[in-house]
Amino acid sequence: MATRYSYDYLVIGSGLAGLWFALHVADRGRVAVVTKKACAESNTYYAQGGIASVWDADDSFDSHIEDTLSAGVGLCDQAAVRAVVTEGPGQIRALIDLGARFTSVSGHLHLGREGGHSRARIVHARDTTGREVEQTLVQAVKAHNKIDVFEHHYAVDLITEHHLGQYVTRLRPDISCFGAYVLDAGREEVCTFLAKVTMLATGGSGAVYRHTTNPPIATGDGVAMAYRAKARIANMEFVQFHPTALYRTGAGTQPSFLISEAVRGHGAVLCNQSGHRFMKEYDDRAELAPRDIVARAIDDQLKQRGEDFVLLDITHKDARETEQAFPNIVRTCRRYGIDPVRQPIPVVPSAHYVCGGVQTDLNARTSIGGLMASGEVASTGLHGANRLASNSLLEALVFSRRAATLAPDLAAGRDRKRTVPDWDASGTVRPHEWVLISHNRDELQRIMWNYVGIVRSSLRLTRARRRARLLYEEVEDFYARTQISDRLCELRNLIAVGYLIIRSAQMRRESRGLHYTLDYPESVEAEQRPTLI
Repeated sequence: MATRYSYDYLVIGSGLAGLWFALHVADRGRVAVVTKKACAESNTYYAQGGIASVWDADDSFDSHIEDTLSAGVGLCDQAAVRAVVTEGPGQIRALIDLGARFTSVSGHLHLGREGGHSRARIVHARDTTGREVEQTLVQAVKAHNKIDVFEHHYAVDLITEHHLGQYVTRLRPDISCFGAYVLDAGREEVCTFLAKVTMLATGGSGAVYRHTTNPPIATGDGVAMAYRAKARIANMEFVQFHPTALYRTGAGTQPSFLISEAVRGHGAVLCNQSGHRFMKEYDDRAELAPRDIVARAIDDQLKQRGEDFVLLDITHKDARETEQAFPNIVRTCRRYGIDPVRQPIPVVPSAHYVCGGVQTDLNARTSIGGLMASGEVASTGLHGANRLASNSLLEALVFSRRAATLAPDLAAGRDRKRTVPDWDASGTVRPHEWVLISHNRDELQRIMWNYVGIVRSSLRLTRARRRARLLYEEVEDFYARTQISDRLCELRNLIAVGYLIIRSAQMRRESRGLHYTLDYPESVEAEQRPTLI
C-alpha cells in the first residue's frame, strides 16, 4: 500500500505565499508543506527589487492605488487593489518582527523607486530582497513544531470527486479538493496527501518561454493542476517580460540574470548600440515607464536595428553609490566580464511574471471548494493587464494572510475523504527515451518565444496553437504509458500553461497592457473584462 498522509492544511509550494500562509495557520492545525526542490528554492528567493508599500509621510494609499490601477490598464479589481495597498504595511511590519532585515538609512527604511510608481516606496534588502525574505521564512517554518516540510516532493494532481469515480465537468458548481497526489522523488513513489484545506502557492510559469528570469522550477504546476481539476483560470495572456535581463552570448536556456528595475529608478538610462537614448520617444516617463512599455520599446529597437541587445547605462552615477546599492548585480555582471560602473550593461527583455492564474476571490478562495491560491499562481485581480513593479510580494503577503484568517473556518466544516484511492500506476513502464522529454520541452519553449512573445498576431497564435496541440497529444500518450517523473510532469504542465496563454491571447481581440497584437493594436472598451477559461 502506498504511503498516505493526513493533515489539516496542505501547502503546495515554499515561496513567500506558501510559507506565510503556513506560519499563520499552524496554530490552528497541522500543516504539510510540499516543495519539489529544497525549501528555499522558489521565485521569491530570486526577487531582487523589493516590496512596494506606503511607508513615507509624503506618500498615500490613494497614490499607490492610482499607480496600480494605471499600470493595470482597466482590468484591476479595485477592491483587491485597495485591500493589498492598505493592508500591506502591516504585513511588512509582521515580516520585520519575524526577523527580516531591510535596508535602512539613519534608522529609517530606505525606500527605492521603480517604474510606474509616482513615489519612492520600495522596501528592500539592497538588491537581494527575495533572498532575505525567503531565508527568514524558511527558518521560522522549520522551527515550528506543527509544520512538516516535505522537500523533493512533486505535486502531480489535485484530488477531487473525479478520483472518487464521479463525473466532473467545468459546469459542476460543487467540485471540492481533498488534497493531492505527490511524487516522492527519493523513493519514486506517488503518495496520497489528504487535507481539509489545500493552498496552491506554486509560483510562476516562466519556464514555458525559452528566455526567462525565473528559475527552472517555474513550470506552472499549480495553474496546470488547477486547470485539470476544472478550476477557473483568468487572464493568462498577460505575460510580463522584464525589460532588462543581462544579455549573454551562448547562454542557451539558462535562467536570465535580472537587472532590477531599481537600477533604472536609481538613474540608469537605456540606449541603443549607437548610444542614442530612445525611451523618451516612446513614453514621457522615459526609463520609469511601466514594464510593458519599456519591453515593447526595446523589442522595437532591436527589430528596427537588427541588433541583439540594448545598453543600460549607469556609468554617470557615483560608482561607490552604485556598488553599495546593487552589490549582487555589480558582482554578477563583473563575473561575466562587464563592470557596470565603467561600461553599459547589455540587456534584453526576458519572460518574468504571469499576471493571470487561478482565479480567486478576496480571501484567496478558488472556484473549487477547499482549494485556495496565493502568489504568482493566483489571479486575484490586483495586477489586471500589467503588474506594477514590486507589487507581487506585497500581494502574496496580504492574500496569504487573508487566506489564513478564513482557512480554519473552512477546515472546520470539511473532512478528509478517507475513501480516496491510492495512485494507480498499473500498466506503466519505466521511460527509456528521456530525449523525447527534453526535445519536446525545448520545442514548446521555442514556439512560445517565437509566436507568443512580446508582440503577437493572429497568424502567430494560430500556428502556436496547432503546434502545441501536437505536443500535447504526443506527451499525453507518453504519460499514459510511462511511470511518472518530475521531468515528465513538468513538461505536461508546461504544455497546459502554454495552451492557456495561447487560447487566452486568441480570445482577447485588442491590445491592452502586456498583450499586444498586430491585428488589434488598439484597446477596445468592450474588451475591458477578464479573460476566463
